[in-house]
Amino acid sequence: MAPAEGKRGRRWRCGRRGRCGRGALMASWAAGWVLAATLLLRAHRGALSERCTDEKSRRILAALCRDYRGGLLAGDLCEDLCEAGQLRYRRCLYYERGKKVLQADWRGRPVILKSKEEAFSSFRPPGLLEDRASEGGPDFSRAELLLLVAGEVKTALGLEMSGGSLGPLGPRLRGPGWRGQLASLWSLLQQEEFVLLSLLQDLSRHTPPVLGSCGHFYAVEYLAAGSPHHRALFPLEGTFRAQARAVSEMALSFLDLVSHFDNDFSHRLHLCDVKPENFAIRRDFTVVAIDVDMAFFEPKMREILEQNCTRDEDCNFFDCFSKCDLRVKKCGAQRVNSNLPVICDKIFRHWFSSALGSSAISLELRLQLREAVQECADPGHPAGHPQRAPPHVFLKLQSLLQATLTELQQADH
Repeated sequence: MAPAEGKRGRRWRCGRRGRCGRGALMASWAAGWVLAATLLLRAHRGALSERCTDEKSRRILAALCRDYRGGLLAGDLCEDLCEAGQLRYRRCLYYERGKKVLQADWRGRPVILKSKEEAFSSFRPPGLLEDRASEGGPDFSRAELLLLVAGEVKTALGLEMSGGSLGPLGPRLRGPGWRGQLASLWSLLQQEEFVLLSLLQDLSRHTPPVLGSCGHFYAVEYLAAGSPHHRALFPLEGTFRAQARAVSEMALSFLDLVSHFDNDFSHRLHLCDVKPENFAIRRDFTVVAIDVDMAFFEPKMREILEQNCTRDEDCNFFDCFSKCDLRVKKCGAQRVNSNLPVICDKIFRHWFSSALGSSAISLELRLQLREAVQECADPGHPAGHPQRAPPHVFLKLQSLLQATLTELQQADH
C-alpha cells in the first residue's frame, strides 16, 4: 500500500554537465525560489557546516536529558539514553546547518541519532498546548489531534492523509506526561526526513526503519554510507570476481529501488540528490537510501519545480529537472527526467564505464553493459535536454546484470 492516500550542495547544479545561466537565474528566481532556497541550505554537507566534536555532541545530549527529566519532552528511547545507560553516545558523524547526526550504541546495536536542530526549543510547539491548563489530561479530542497531525504531514511532504492512514505517526498520549509527549511529536513532525521514514516504516526495504526517539532526536539503523573514495563506491572485500558479483547485486538492487519508488506508492518518490554518500548497502547487498532530505513525493516535487524561469536550465533542482514555459516564464510542475537516468549517470557509470571487474566478466558483457548504461544515462533529445529513460532500457540493464551474475556463478563451478 502507499504511505499516503490520495543538502546538500554548494550551489544550484544547473544540469548534469554544469550548464548554468547564473545572471538570469538570480534575477528570475528572486521572488519564486524561497522554498527551494530553504532546501538548498540543507542540501550538501560541507557548505555551511559546523565543526563536529564529541564535546559539543555530549553537551547536546546532556541538554536533551535535562529536558526529559524536567518533563518537557518524552520518547521511547529517553529512559535508555538518560537513565539506564543502554543508549550510549559513540561519536559525532557530522553537523550541517543545524542538523546533528551522531553515532551511538543501543543495547549493543550501532544506531544513528538525528535531529534537524540542536535544541528542542528551536521547534515550534503544538498549538494545542497554547492556553491549555497544565494540570490533568488533554482537553481535546483524538480526532482533533489526528487532524492537526495530518496537517503537519501535508506541510512536510505535501501529502493529503486521513487520520486512519497516519500509521506510526498516529499520536498515543499516555499518562501525566502527555504534554511532553505531544511537544516531542510536534518537534519530530517538523523534520521531513523523520516523517518520510516513519510513513515508509514496514513498507520499504530500501529505507532505514525509525527505531525510536527521544524528544527531537530519532534513531535509525546504522549502515556504512557509500563514498566516492571507495573503488566500488561502497566498502567491498574479496577477489575481483567477488567484487564484480557484489556490484552486479547492488546494481540490481538499485533497479529494484527505482521500480519501488516509481510504482509502489500512491505518488512517485523522486530522488533529487543522488550520490554514493546518500546510500548504504546491507549484508545481502540491498541498497538503502539512508539520507532522504532531498527525496520528495510527487505533490511536493511539483510545488518545488513550479517556479519562475527564463530558460530550461533555470528549472533544474539538483538532479530533478523541469522545462521552462517561455510564454509565462514559469517552470513546469512535471519533472522531465526520472530517478533511473540519474542513478545510471551518478552510480552505474562508475561501475560499468571503467575497468572495475574487467578480469572477472567477459568482454562481450562488459561492452553491452557499458552501452546500456550510456543509453540509460543519456536518453537523448534533439535539444540535449534530459528526459526519462525508455522502459526497454530498464529491462535491458536488468537482463544484462542477471546474465552477469549467471556468468560469474558458472565460473565458480
